[in-house]
Amino acid sequence: MTVALLPKPSTSRTGLAYFGSLADAGRAVSGILAAGVMPSTLEFLDRSCMDAVEQYAHLGLKPDAGALLLFGDDGDEADVARSFDRIAAACAGCGALAVQTAGDVTESEALLTARRCTLPALSRLGSVTILEDASVPRPRLAEMVNRIGVIAARHQVMIATFGHAGDGNLHPTCVLESAGDTEGIARAERAFADIFRTAIELGGTITGEHGVGAAKLPYLNERLGAEQTDLIRRIKTAFDPAGILNPGKLGSR
Repeated sequence: MTVALLPKPSTSRTGLAYFGSLADAGRAVSGILAAGVMPSTLEFLDRSCMDAVEQYAHLGLKPDAGALLLFGDDGDEADVARSFDRIAAACAGCGALAVQTAGDVTESEALLTARRCTLPALSRLGSVTILEDASVPRPRLAEMVNRIGVIAARHQVMIATFGHAGDGNLHPTCVLESAGDTEGIARAERAFADIFRTAIELGGTITGEHGVGAAKLPYLNERLGAEQTDLIRRIKTAFDPAGILNPGKLGSR
């Protein structure tokens, strides 16, 4: 294992940029990375997430924007200032409606709240919240978010999308009014199946950080192939021959 020891950052800054669409925000992410900037924070929210957050936390988010990109960096003051200039330029080049930076720690925390409270805010919209994750290469982020919108419309479900733009990890989240809406849940499951397959099609994977649960197990073989899936099963069996660890999952035949 090789590790890097870094000094405690002397300064940190946070900002956000508003865009007309989540696809524009996705293109801005590619622009930021192409400019040689690797921010410590690079998160995005679509319009549905912004509406839910505003109702929940009353942060004063721009009401006519289709998406926002939250960014932050830390380190030497001059380096952070240079990074922020490049981020602002990249956002402007991708049609940002506005770019806002926090003036102090209090304002910075207020901006970060927009991302931190996204899931609690969405969960207030209905009694069932289905959160999934999928990842694509960063240059395909804009295409992926566009495809999620098309998939949601096709299956007639509301899917709000937020996530970690810096590593292409998206969290499409479906909210349903009632746990008894079996047809709605079925439509959501079909929508997520299309989302997982789209992520694979775009060179990504079916999970970025949540792991492979029961809902994603049918798509694991599509992602890895039969040979790798069988190898994982054999490794699981070697460490758990009795099948008592997480029974019923991949290790059980």
